Amino acid sequence: MSLSNSQKTKTISPETTVGGLIFNSAGEIFLMKSEKWKGLYCIPGGHVETGETLKEAVRREIKEETNLEVSDLLFHSIQDCIFSHNFHEKKHFIFVDFTCIAITEDVVLNDEGFEHIWMNVHKIKDYPIEPYTLKTIELYLKSNTNSKYIE
Repeated sequence: MSLSNSQKTKTISPETTVGGLIFNSAGEIFLMKSEKWKGLYCIPGGHVETGETLKEAVRREIKEETNLEVSDLLFHSIQDCIFSHNFHEKKHFIFVDFTCIAITEDVVLNDEGFEHIWMNVHKIKDYPIEPYTLKTIELYLKSNTNSKYIE
């Protein structure tokens, strides 16, 4: 029995992921460099596990990737990431991002990150930030916007 073309090609389905715009007490934002994003700065985040709420997922992902504990999670935005050339493999993500406050400061990156920075959000253009994270931060800076869907 031969396989049809659809059986030979692995279907790529959208994957729901969460991310956290983490702020410290000085109002700086946390970013980390990741090989998954070609060494560009990005926000910590990852997949939502079965049975997990979005807020539970973002807390868990932040803790796993940075060792930071966060509070005051607020929904920020949603955006499509379809086959980004900046990501290390062909994926279709749906990013659901939250803002939050770091309640601990001892950063320990796991193997997904290799460098981190707390930066002034108004200086984002001075750093190599992956485009989806950059759009998320730019929306945050437009505090008067009602739109939470990033195109």
